[in-house]
Amino acid sequence: MHNQSSNSRSRSRSSSSSSSSSSGSKGKQEIREESIVEKTEGSAAMVSREHKRAAFYEKLHLLRSITNSHALSKASIIVDASKYIEELKQKVDRLNQDIALAQTTSSDQNLPVVTVETLERSFLINVFSEKSCPGLLVSVLETFEELGLNVIEARVSCEDAFHLEAVGGESQEQGENINAQMIKQAVMQAIKNCSGSTADED
Repeated sequence: MHNQSSNSRSRSRSSSSSSSSSSGSKGKQEIREESIVEKTEGSAAMVSREHKRAAFYEKLHLLRSITNSHALSKASIIVDASKYIEELKQKVDRLNQDIALAQTTSSDQNLPVVTVETLERSFLINVFSEKSCPGLLVSVLETFEELGLNVIEARVSCEDAFHLEAVGGESQEQGENINAQMIKQAVMQAIKNCSGSTADED
């Protein structure tokens, strides 16, 4: 009876010890697995950061190359890039201005050119128009008469383009003084009227 009781207690302790040993083994295995997972995640994050850093420096090197920068630090490269962009903007602005000027010059080529230079007691008048229209010379001379200008000397060509070079003096009967700007405006208006009437006839 006593022996049976002792054997039962011995089997109970053995079972308890075996159960405890099994639980301990499982706990150690779980800890090792968690440690492996953490190391793997840490390595992946580190690799990702390295890739991002490498990509950033690759772009920085490309920017340095494009802008012809000799800087070594990140801040200096960015400053050089900003200056480069500003220079490009200025070049684009100048190019747009040149294009606009070229277009304006091209559109103004067909416009008549009238220059009036004030001499001591007279005016030197030059009139040039790429297109000569019938009656243009008469229209200009009538304008001189209306202004009170006496034509002292004149040379004119009306074959292809119209070109008039004249020296006109103020008539003594002219009560109002005239100036170069008044003559220029009047001649330009005469050319415009003649060109307009020719276009209407066509």
